Amino acid sequence: QLQLVESGGGLVQPGGSLRLSCEASGFTLDAYAIGWFRQAPGKGREGVSCISFNGGSTNYTDSVKGRFTVSRDNAKKTVFLQMNSLKPEDTAVYYCARRKGRFCSGYASTLYDYWGQGTQVTVSS
Repeated sequence: QLQLVESGGGLVQPGGSLRLSCEASGFTLDAYAIGWFRQAPGKGREGVSCISFNGGSTNYTDSVKGRFTVSRDNAKKTVFLQMNSLKPEDTAVYYCARRKGRFCSGYASTLYDYWGQGTQVTVSS
């Protein structure tokens, strides 16, 4: 059964850090790019970052550039999102999703075919 399972969310103070994990099962992770998305209360889903099938290419939405880093360990079938210098506006449910293909280009939902259940990130003092 194909699954993506996020973990690592929690409550952190502004300026703090969290590392999210997205563990894949039921498919060959190294054949696909993986995207990270978030959805804040009352807002639409937003693409945050994407990493190509082998980690050779990454991209980020402007609001997280320089603070977030996406990486992957295909041998462990896991993709990571390291989040530093967190701000209250980063508060959201974070999701990982499998891109239809090896490379990242855009965050339209139709480009992604499987999604995790999400993990809550709350940035608050």
